[in-house]
Amino acid sequence: MQQDNKHIEPKVTLVGAGPGDPDLITLKGIKAIQNADVILFDALVNEKILEYAKPSCTKIYVGKRAERLSTSQDYINKLMVDYALTHGHVVRLKGGDPFVFGRGGEELDYVRQFDIPTAVVPGISSSVGLTGLQQIPLTYRGISESFWVITGSTSDGRLSDDVHKAVKTNATVVILMGYSKIQQIITLYQENGKGDLPIALIQNGSLPNERVAVGTVNTILEEVHKNLLGVPAIIVLGEVVSKHMSFKKLRQDIQHLEV
Repeated sequence: MQQDNKHIEPKVTLVGAGPGDPDLITLKGIKAIQNADVILFDALVNEKILEYAKPSCTKIYVGKRAERLSTSQDYINKLMVDYALTHGHVVRLKGGDPFVFGRGGEELDYVRQFDIPTAVVPGISSSVGLTGLQQIPLTYRGISESFWVITGSTSDGRLSDDVHKAVKTNATVVILMGYSKIQQIITLYQENGKGDLPIALIQNGSLPNERVAVGTVNTILEEVHKNLLGVPAIIVLGEVVSKHMSFKKLRQDIQHLEV
């Protein structure tokens, strides 16, 4: 329903909410939320962030979660345009960063068809935010010169072809949305002679219910089960994981058992 007594100035702003901790959204992101007439927010967005919105703001949950009933992307696209035309400033609030597996580019393409002004406020992606919070450096002189960020599953449910390519490099590999493929990933790395490569899984990173499992490709499943990890979780593979605070103790324990 169109707001009365107000000249509507349509605008859509994509805002990255960060990896979960509400303190990890940017100041610019908060300002956009404060200025929003409508907020469409995702499943992984910490709802405490919505408290910055003005009382008159309309807040709509449009979360999409793997293997669960969810809002279709086409419907979200239409909502952005409809609300921009009838209410004004729409903030599309997305977990992490809108352009890192957030379909932000697709959303912008759709909105621009209607000549609606758009803007983007970047967010901290879980790929760099959660590894940083765990003090795992994605690059480290003499160890890793680059890092790859890969989606675990393609749209047809397969393990991404890029994982098969990344396993042959010395780069740090961060796999998002790959928990359901963890056994395939482990097998792939073992087949490529990387069973001793350090690996970490981080579930609910940056939140009070965060859980972390650290080990090697050969031992990580045991650590995952021991620490009761599940979704949502990111997977980090590479020698840099050995810089994690608990990894040194883990190696000492393994050496003790081998003696």
